Amino acid sequence: MIMTWIITLLVGALIGWIASLIMGTDAEMGAFANIVVGIIGSLLGKYLFADLLGIGGATSAGSFSIGGILWGVVGAVILIYAIQLITHRRTI
Repeated sequence: MIMTWIITLLVGALIGWIASLIMGTDAEMGAFANIVVGIIGSLLGKYLFADLLGIGGATSAGSFSIGGILWGVVGAVILIYAIQLITHRRTI
């Protein structure tokens, strides 16, 4: 049980960090924000791509695998972009 939480935090941190590098927000985000964005982004990626669009590989979003990390990063990038749209009133 404790190992599951530790792996979740580590994978969330990795996903959030990669997404923040892609979006250019790495300097603005700390470790805690990376973890939160990584975990919520993975859930978002799984929901959008696996549940709504039916893309089979997206069911692994957030898991400790290459595919899981990639789908988690996609979801986290979408999350960071949505946050930027809301906070900065950025246009598409």
